[in-house]
Amino acid sequence: MAAAPPSYCFVAFPPCSKDGRVVFGKNSARPRDEVQEVVYFAAAAHEPGSKVECTYIEIEQVPKTHAVVLSRPSWLWGAEMGANEHGVCVANEAIVTREPASESEALLGMDLVRLGLERGATAKEALDVIVALLEEYGQGGNYYEDGSSCHTFQSAYLIVDRNEAWILETSGKYWAAEKITEGVKCICNQLSLTTKIDAEHPELRNYVRSQGWWNGDSDFNFSEVFSLSDDHLACCSSRESLEKQGGDVSAQAMIDVLRDKDSGVCVDSESFLTTASIVSVLPQDPSFPCVHYFTGTPDPSRSIFKPFIFVDDVKLVPKVQSPSFGNDDPAKKIPRFQEKPDRRHELYKAHEWARSLLENDQDKSQKLMRIMLDLEKQGLEAMEDILTRTEVLDPAEVVDLFYDCVDTELKFFK
Repeated sequence: MAAAPPSYCFVAFPPCSKDGRVVFGKNSARPRDEVQEVVYFAAAAHEPGSKVECTYIEIEQVPKTHAVVLSRPSWLWGAEMGANEHGVCVANEAIVTREPASESEALLGMDLVRLGLERGATAKEALDVIVALLEEYGQGGNYYEDGSSCHTFQSAYLIVDRNEAWILETSGKYWAAEKITEGVKCICNQLSLTTKIDAEHPELRNYVRSQGWWNGDSDFNFSEVFSLSDDHLACCSSRESLEKQGGDVSAQAMIDVLRDKDSGVCVDSESFLTTASIVSVLPQDPSFPCVHYFTGTPDPSRSIFKPFIFVDDVKLVPKVQSPSFGNDDPAKKIPRFQEKPDRRHELYKAHEWARSLLENDQDKSQKLMRIMLDLEKQGLEAMEDILTRTEVLDPAEVVDLFYDCVDTELKFFK
């Protein structure tokens, strides 16, 4: 059974986080050569009876979908992580349970990230969407762009809004969820739910009893029942470093954690790399906008977190979008993944050049990193100004925000 990629997701609530804001972050660990793109889809109305084509299967569309911004492996329909216009953030973790994941093509866990964001205006609504679709269509299919082997996993999610978060863990169509409203939480590629369960599949306990995994007499512990081993409790040491911030968890603090290679949160191994990262700041006061920072490039310790704010007519950013191959895409042909096209977008290529420089020329490396971090700092300070001012945000001020940040980063590389 394949090991799940070691991604990490975090959320911090007041009073652990600063200024009455919820702070969310994720590092997406994926195969080293995989490209992630950052894509925006506007809110849309859909005709009755219309369908939506996900990565592997087609499902019923809903009458209206919310605007979303997503960081996703560029070969698939769904997303590793993202946010919607209502301040909901969702991130996915691939996990392994004692129940083998299905190789049959169904919804990927990453498809369910996007579907939850497009259809849920709160964290609880997004959770309800995900588990309903899980029940109807199931989860399964190859998690990687690999024609030589089928890599399948179950899914866990961190679903967050301005007021609460839900940790959702699944095995097949069965699931359990815990509601979070305070403190700091981390999820990774291991099960973490124990006996505190606030929502669950109605047949969950009957099912595990029928499998002989639980006798019904002891406390029901989701991780103990579904884990293959006893490693489900030692998920993430970096949660403690956020807790020690003592009410000062900010976007910068979350970025620092995501860049930490010593803790293992920033993955750079023979098989896996942190291929993209996100940090979101969700003010609990709804009069303030949510700010979402994306890298769009691998290795957050060598990438810039660039801000995005939802407004009408937000400017699209082709330079962080991968080439489209349409129906000729090997991911859409049967058998799948017989070829692997060049999916690198313009920012990825520029960043790739910069990474090689960072590795081979110490002086230029230090100079470039100073420039990159200064650029990032300017963005963080500008967003802090927006989040502390009393007047209402003028949409025209931020409609080009992410576009301009990507453009500036590219100019520095050149």
